[in-house]
Amino acid sequence: MISLDRSTILKDPMIWKFRFYGFLKNLKFFEPFLMLYLLGAGLSLFQIGLLYSIRGAIIYLLEIPSGLLADHWGRKKELILCFLFYIASFVVFFIGKTMTHFSVAMGLFGLGEALRSGSHKAMIYTYLEKQGWFDEKTFVYGRTRAWSLLGSALSALIAVPLALGLPAYRWLFLVSVLPYIGDMVLIWSYPDWLDKEETSGERPSFSSFGVKALISVMRDRRLVKVLLSSSIYDGLFKVIKDYVQPVLALILMGTLAGDGDKSLTIWLGITYCVLHLAGSAASASVWRLRRRISSAWLMNVSFDVMGAVALLLAAFSLWGSPLTVASVFFVLYVMKDGRRPIFADLCGDMMDREVRATVLSVDSQMASLVAMVAAPLLGWIADGTGLPVAFAVTGFFMLSLNRILKVQSRELAVLPIEKQITGEVK
Repeated sequence: MISLDRSTILKDPMIWKFRFYGFLKNLKFFEPFLMLYLLGAGLSLFQIGLLYSIRGAIIYLLEIPSGLLADHWGRKKELILCFLFYIASFVVFFIGKTMTHFSVAMGLFGLGEALRSGSHKAMIYTYLEKQGWFDEKTFVYGRTRAWSLLGSALSALIAVPLALGLPAYRWLFLVSVLPYIGDMVLIWSYPDWLDKEETSGERPSFSSFGVKALISVMRDRRLVKVLLSSSIYDGLFKVIKDYVQPVLALILMGTLAGDGDKSLTIWLGITYCVLHLAGSAASASVWRLRRRISSAWLMNVSFDVMGAVALLLAAFSLWGSPLTVASVFFVLYVMKDGRRPIFADLCGDMMDREVRATVLSVDSQMASLVAMVAAPLLGWIADGTGLPVAFAVTGFFMLSLNRILKVQSRELAVLPIEKQITGEVK
């Protein structure tokens, strides 16, 4: 009976729309070459770190307001607006040549990220409740995220012939506009009742709504610990993941700038494709692991594993081969993409249903703060002492921090489904 129910869920038309949303969103053909593109434009690793910090600062400042806006005024409108900012960012990246141009592009991308994060997950939660499938949220979110990662894998694969055939990497930004237009149309087709949560009585003012939402999040110690674990992990992952490009460039070419090199382009495309395929499989299958192992244990172990992976990257940056570097990043991506459904499951059990986009935006905002600080700092360390030292610092930091940050299983008792729906979190 359980397998039949899940089969019914996977055949549902809206579940398919949720899948295609993530699939199209991740068709960013420039992604495997972004850092090399910026290095080829004459930027240092510290300057690139500043660009990521600008993006993180925009997300940090607007993350919670955007979540409040989505919960209060409508998620569909906000998601459509976010894709307009993405497209504007791609255009500026295409025409940009200086640090100022790229700063504007990153700022526009940050606006898109701030408006997007949390809103779509909140719509999934609302739909699952309406259908009576809320207890299958780990399964549904894992499968939905798996399609997002399939989009990333296909994007990396298609990016290789595109990068080899187009005059320069910058043309990949223009090609990436097309799937984003498709995603705008898809979001527009969502039913209007997913736009907001239905609430009884008079809707509170925007300011009081936001204050209540934030207070309810911050006073729940269990939820705060889960948010900290998730946001620090995700923030450092955002910084580390793009270093696969300069590490492979150093191993293959002995230099960081590799714009247009055929062997590097092929290696990067294949590497990113395999990474995202592995992440997709992990995301789609982690619900089975969740049935047997506590979510708290999985979050704690994955935090330590990422710290260990950073230390391995420090070693392989000095003595590794392209295959060993790709293998280490393979572990990194699998852990990250398997971890998100676990986080979504825990938060889904704890959150008040009317402030889900806000809670998820708090998580994304804190991750952006971590990335905003870590990106220029690690770039500065890498410019001064080399990439291995930057990776080693990250690894030791994570392993030390997790001794304090560990989430205890007894703190994460799963709420009965009727309390999930009524929002009774004690």
